[in-house]
Amino acid sequence: MSATLEVRNLRTHFFTRAGVVKAVDDVSFSVERGQVLGLVGESGSGKSVTGFSIIGLIDPPGRLTGGSILYQGEDLAKLSERDMRHLRGNRIAMIFQDPMMTLNPVLRIDTQMTEAVHAHVKTTNADARARARDALGMVGIPSPEERLNAYPHQFSGGMRQRVAIAIALLHNPDLLIADEPTTALDVTIQAQILAEVQKLTTDHGTALIWITHDLSVIAGLADRIAVMYAGRVVETGEATDVLDHPVHPYTHGLIGSVPSRNKRGERLRQIPGMTPSLLSLPPGCAFRTRCTHATSVCEQEPPTSEPSPGHTARCFHPIEGNAP
Repeated sequence: MSATLEVRNLRTHFFTRAGVVKAVDDVSFSVERGQVLGLVGESGSGKSVTGFSIIGLIDPPGRLTGGSILYQGEDLAKLSERDMRHLRGNRIAMIFQDPMMTLNPVLRIDTQMTEAVHAHVKTTNADARARARDALGMVGIPSPEERLNAYPHQFSGGMRQRVAIAIALLHNPDLLIADEPTTALDVTIQAQILAEVQKLTTDHGTALIWITHDLSVIAGLADRIAVMYAGRVVETGEATDVLDHPVHPYTHGLIGSVPSRNKRGERLRQIPGMTPSLLSLPPGCAFRTRCTHATSVCEQEPPTSEPSPGHTARCFHPIEGNAP
């Protein structure tokens, strides 16, 4: 099966007065039709910048400095802004963490949604409005016909996020990038949204990249997982392999720090230290300053090993055994 999206050796750097920030540095992964890839890591690991790079929304002083982003075999990094606009919101959509990045505060919801339909499809106003209404209903907004006439400020934060998700789903995209879209939603609404996007991948073959720091969400959603740290992918594999048998010490630490894995009354486990500044990364493995397995060899660039078929890790000291 050919991949809907194949990212190869992607590099996105920000050229600031303080120096070069290597936000995404040699990242590779692929997502097939109908597949969900969980892109996991702490804040500042480069997950969101990876998503913005794919959809072509990197602003100066940032720019793509290397690699390719192959969407159905076509390199998005080489497309003009006009061609990219044709794909963006139509065949490739992104749901942002903040819904107000999608919504215009001074326009009614129906105006914003019908404009999104007309931008990519020649259709009547009535049909565009019907599509918008159905999309709102699909993400669980009650009385969607009435809510079309409202303004964003008349919705709660969770409702605004659902409207933003509905806009992203309007055209049944081939590729959907979701950047922590359910972080601000309560658990029942989160479950509803997750069910909707899973249905989208099943019914329409949409390839989904779900960006998150929440492993509990990914456990029930993703087919494959890519774990990012300091701008690099440090481990990839089938979701069950990565969660049950993590190989990289960072993945091991992430899974061990999930509260539900700690016994009642015990101190919560955590990864010591802080994520290093991307302006001054230590040489070799960026995780070595926080890693209990690190030795002097970790000052060199770690190789990528494949402990089992399709399961890779960038580490000199891969861990054997089960998750903590």
